[in-house]
Amino acid sequence: MKRLYNVLSLLACLLGAPHPAPAQDRLPALDADLTRASVSGISSGGFMAAQIATAYSSRFVGAGIIAAGPFYCAGSTGTTDYLTNAMSFCMSPVSTALAASGREAFRLAARFAAEGRIDPVEGIKRQRVYIFSGANDKTVKTRVVDETAAFYRAAGIPPAQMLYDRNPDAGHSIVTANPDDLPCNAEEPPYINNCGFYQSHVLLRHIYPGMTAPPTKGALHGRLLRFDQSEFLKGARTSMDAAAWAYIPASCERTRCAVHVAFHGCQQGRAKIGDRFYTGTGYNEFADANGIIVLYPQAHAADMPPNPRGCWDFWGYSDQTTFFTRDAPQMRAVMAMLTRLGAPRAAHP
Repeated sequence: MKRLYNVLSLLACLLGAPHPAPAQDRLPALDADLTRASVSGISSGGFMAAQIATAYSSRFVGAGIIAAGPFYCAGSTGTTDYLTNAMSFCMSPVSTALAASGREAFRLAARFAAEGRIDPVEGIKRQRVYIFSGANDKTVKTRVVDETAAFYRAAGIPPAQMLYDRNPDAGHSIVTANPDDLPCNAEEPPYINNCGFYQSHVLLRHIYPGMTAPPTKGALHGRLLRFDQSEFLKGARTSMDAAAWAYIPASCERTRCAVHVAFHGCQQGRAKIGDRFYTGTGYNEFADANGIIVLYPQAHAADMPPNPRGCWDFWGYSDQTTFFTRDAPQMRAVMAMLTRLGAPRAAHP
């Protein structure tokens, strides 16, 4: 009965499922250096970042997890009512004792790796990880994000490779230094808040030591490409848009560049907030200054599968048996995009 109530509550706030026309451009092959691929995300995108960086740990050198819990959070509580777990244990638990467990999530990751469902967990140890929680976050509380740090400690990541930032002011948001964005403690769409610094710059400098912060002002020298994401989608339950975006610095048109995947959060896709996530969160400026291709996959609201807020799948709406594995529909699509970017330039004109 409780599960039915949760499902009905979600459907009651259904936003609809827009399907934009397919983009005209194809994602190009750019001979990208996939040995330096990384990922980050906010909220459901943060859960997805933790998920894909674990399931494909051999393919990512680092992850930025903003306002989100650990890998397989919805399954780390001992029950398979993933939706209820996601909305309670993984977001707003009533006590620390009832929050998701990072140590249990890692134990399960090790089991899934032994079964061949995800990459060997030894790959996690080499990653550099940035974690963030705001004290004013009422959506994904700090006690949940604490378990993300516990997951990586259980994985054996050296302390110097993990940066956990607990901000005393921030609400549920990705953080910028843009005075036109919401106040730092805000808790509302578009979940992009001005706290006086660009979080994307901090996490990318942690993942890629030695890279430099970009100038505060200045024109970009690359192209923001709208491309046909639908060619990478398999099946009818991905809840992903026909179109997605990539920022390609001019230098990456002729030299090998790292790739960073940036996942938006719930209610942050193009269909909901336009271009604000992929143009206003600082990733492009950092990428332009340091030679990084940024990939912005897009999820949208859908009635089937039930995804009323356009979230990334961390509770199994795409497939409850695979959403946390290498066979997850959304993760397979993103990995196929990375493979395209890493292909020789002549492969796809």
